Amino acid sequence: MSGAEANLQSSSKEAMLPNGLPDVHRFVTTHNQAGEAIFSKDIAPDAKWQKMGDKGHFNFFLGYTTRKFPVSLRPSDEKDESSTPEDIVTYSKDLANPGGLGISSGTVCRFVDFGPDVAPVMHRTTTLDYGVVLEGTLECILDSGEVRTMNRGDVCVQRATNHAWKNVTPNKGWARMMFVLTGSEAPVVGGKTLGEDLGTEMPANVKSSD
Repeated sequence: MSGAEANLQSSSKEAMLPNGLPDVHRFVTTHNQAGEAIFSKDIAPDAKWQKMGDKGHFNFFLGYTTRKFPVSLRPSDEKDESSTPEDIVTYSKDLANPGGLGISSGTVCRFVDFGPDVAPVMHRTTTLDYGVVLEGTLECILDSGEVRTMNRGDVCVQRATNHAWKNVTPNKGWARMMFVLTGSEAPVVGGKTLGEDLGTEMPANVKSSD
């Protein structure tokens, strides 16, 4: 069997999680000393899932973070060009000790698995988010009462608005979304600044944004 065939075969065998969804892998690229693109050995590709809430109705995986604009890709040690890049060092720290939902000065890439029959949690973060449905069907519910149903491949651009997600996948299946949160200014409506509001139903181990 050739290397290409082996890679194809291994990638086709998806590991399944207890919730019935396939596990995910996150691959991070960097450069070698010749300027060629390579996959970083500093970050393992395996997902590190975190159960949120006492009943484990939500699972989070922190896919990546950055903490400044523009992102610094420079070596963390100015005297050693082969040292781990600054952004990878920062993400490694965040992965070991996850912070809040958003980062005001950077970005967050997060996978969220939603269990069935879970009450929607209305909340607002001071971020502009791209939310993509990867598995299942979800409703995006706004505090105005408007609702949109989203299926696999659909995306919602969440502009620091008060919203909630409801898993409506048939047969009580789990659903999954990937979110990219970017720091933003707080919206001002009618002279009132609408800052972050995680509401009263957010799981206790979900932290406010950094």
